[in-house]
Amino acid sequence: MKDPVDIEIDGKWLKAERGANVLEVALEAGLQIPHFCYHKKLSITASCRMCMVDVDGSPRPQPSCATPVALGMVVHTHTHRVIEAQKAVMEFLLINHPLDCPICDQAGECRLQDLSVGYGAGVSRYQEEKRVVLYKEAGPLVSMQEMNRCIHCTRCIRFGEEIAGIQELGMLNRSDHAEIALAVDRIITSELSGNMIDLCPVGAITSKPFRFKARNWELVRHHAISPHDSLGSNLIVQTRDNRVMRILPEENEAINECWISDRDRFSYEGLYSDQRLTRPMVKQDNQWIETDWATALDYIVHGLKDIRADDGADAIAALASPQATLEEMQLLKKLMNGLGSSNVDCRLRRMDFSLDGKMTPWLGMPVTDIDGLDSAFIIGSFLRKEQPVMAIRFRRAAGRGAVISSLHGVDDDWLMPVSHKLIAAPSQWPAMLAQVLVAVAAIKGMPIPEGFEHIVPSDAARGIADTLLEAGNHAIFMGNVAAQHPKMSELHTMAEWLAKNTGAKLGYLMDGANMVGGTLVNSNGPANANAGKILKRCHQAYLLLHAEPELDVVDPLLTRKNFFKAKMIVVMSPYRHSADYADVMLPISPFTETSGTYVNCEGRMQSFQGAVRPLGEARPAWKVLRVLGNLLELDGFEYDSSEDVRDAFLEEIGRDISGRLNNFSGVPPVYTPTEPMELERLTDVSVCFSDPIARRATSLQKTQADMTNRVDLPLAVCEKFGIKANDFVTVRQGQGNVLLNAMPDKTLPDNVVRVYGGHVSTAMLGPMFGPLQVRPS
Repeated sequence: MKDPVDIEIDGKWLKAERGANVLEVALEAGLQIPHFCYHKKLSITASCRMCMVDVDGSPRPQPSCATPVALGMVVHTHTHRVIEAQKAVMEFLLINHPLDCPICDQAGECRLQDLSVGYGAGVSRYQEEKRVVLYKEAGPLVSMQEMNRCIHCTRCIRFGEEIAGIQELGMLNRSDHAEIALAVDRIITSELSGNMIDLCPVGAITSKPFRFKARNWELVRHHAISPHDSLGSNLIVQTRDNRVMRILPEENEAINECWISDRDRFSYEGLYSDQRLTRPMVKQDNQWIETDWATALDYIVHGLKDIRADDGADAIAALASPQATLEEMQLLKKLMNGLGSSNVDCRLRRMDFSLDGKMTPWLGMPVTDIDGLDSAFIIGSFLRKEQPVMAIRFRRAAGRGAVISSLHGVDDDWLMPVSHKLIAAPSQWPAMLAQVLVAVAAIKGMPIPEGFEHIVPSDAARGIADTLLEAGNHAIFMGNVAAQHPKMSELHTMAEWLAKNTGAKLGYLMDGANMVGGTLVNSNGPANANAGKILKRCHQAYLLLHAEPELDVVDPLLTRKNFFKAKMIVVMSPYRHSADYADVMLPISPFTETSGTYVNCEGRMQSFQGAVRPLGEARPAWKVLRVLGNLLELDGFEYDSSEDVRDAFLEEIGRDISGRLNNFSGVPPVYTPTEPMELERLTDVSVCFSDPIARRATSLQKTQADMTNRVDLPLAVCEKFGIKANDFVTVRQGQGNVLLNAMPDKTLPDNVVRVYGGHVSTAMLGPMFGPLQVRPS
């Protein structure tokens, strides 16, 4: 605490940081002052007037949230004058309140309800008609059906403007006609909109999927970790009768603060999709039949043994989703190595593996350090969709003056000031980054690396170079799209050179909840083959753990073709999929039904327990893999719990996770020019299509309904072929073609087509990058 001052609150002397307000100091000391509009993450408005206190020397009560502390200040929170003022405020708030607690979703966790017990009167003196505020349609996630309850605390408005970066709500009119309203003909579209539900101190804004499902006191709380992105947001999973009813944020200032994304909050609907697999299934005579675990596992064991005997162990391969836990990935690798195969990986959307063994990517810093950056250069990232909650920290840094720069294939709106932009087709990203490198070398008077002699920097590249060379705390980040790029190694070596020669930190934003954990597992012990080699080659047996090949891999068309040639494919998943080429389906528990560990992007290991029992005959994947190892008579599968698996892995790597993470390969920067393509693909994996659980969450899917069968085209292509919005166009890539609705997009370069990945409408196209054709239909 810098320059503390001593103040007295209710006879208790406290040390407070100069500039803090009285309410913050009191709450931190455990002293309760009633309030509605104040929230520690939002700006001060002092609009509710409920947090009144008496300050010695002041002629009237003061709002404690807007009263800064001063040396020797004496504060009283329970004087007669203060209590009478708070009772008057409560009476005013209840004048127009509908008093419908028995049917209100917020009952039991409503701040107005709680405080009215101590400060409200038993009978209202107000006899006039109450005002009526009309229902507002806010979209499929947030309900604003009971805006009569609104007390105008404006938390929802301030959240949109200050945290989410997009002001979709505002206050209209004055006096008793004032109301919270949406922009005209708009619904709430923010990927963080569900946090408004938590912020609302009454029941005006509620969860539409959870509406009228359960009461707060009926629910049991469980700690969990988000399985969707690499931040590792802490969650509270609330259950009733062995069913997940709701997911809320669990506060952790070091990771997600008190926020979670809509994907984290609402994806639980996907846990109970009608596609859930609840019993083992085996294909016989091209027909799927349900069976018991013993029969299914016996089928797999005999199949693996036969294939190993006939075709060799190298004919067996395994692919895991980065949603799989550390324990599941460790046992999968151990199973494969025990069979004699090194074909196992979780980097399903990666194309370039040439730096394997030279680096183990991670964020490169603690998550909290993002707030203190003076500049950030982000390469190849749909930031709001890849990292919705981490984007809050970048937005906060930008708000305090940090310079944000980007290299991307589309002029995306990150809802923050972006000072320098390099927008180009993915094939030209190495050339764009090379310009920044040459600009830095020129400013510093350094020799230009070999192969970069003919590069001429643009003004934007020089701007980024100047920013990186200014004094301060700088960082360069590789986003998901950059990590999946066909020339990822070139992008990385140039970014590495820039980091070393500008003093910037280098990090990866990472794809998937456990990508860091999966990389650690694969880099431990004997070297494994990478997903690129596994997917390009036709193996005879595949084990698929939590992965949906058509939607999760870099080239679904090639993968599907190879899978049809295999002798046996085992799907270990919570869901039925891949039925046309799979041979066995094993019902695996999702994250709410199993224990496990995720390693987030900063290398933080977080373990969790199951919140509910597995659905039907589903079983945790680590148990299934342990039993498979035993049935195959492999050594080292004697584990009684997932904690035993985790601890054994930590013993192998020496329990030093941070020491094994490294973004610096030591490889000199490389640049090979690429000719521009007539049209090339940029793949955007939407926040709602990123993984199997999110893809099956019905309310989430409604928010992205316009993207499920859509392709975004540059204006030049639309003008060339006379294509208008919602016209059908045929998109061809390699041997695949699909029919999609066209959407003109002025933010795209003239030769870039944005295709939405992770969805069945585009699963029959080729790789995530490369040339394609578009023709009117």
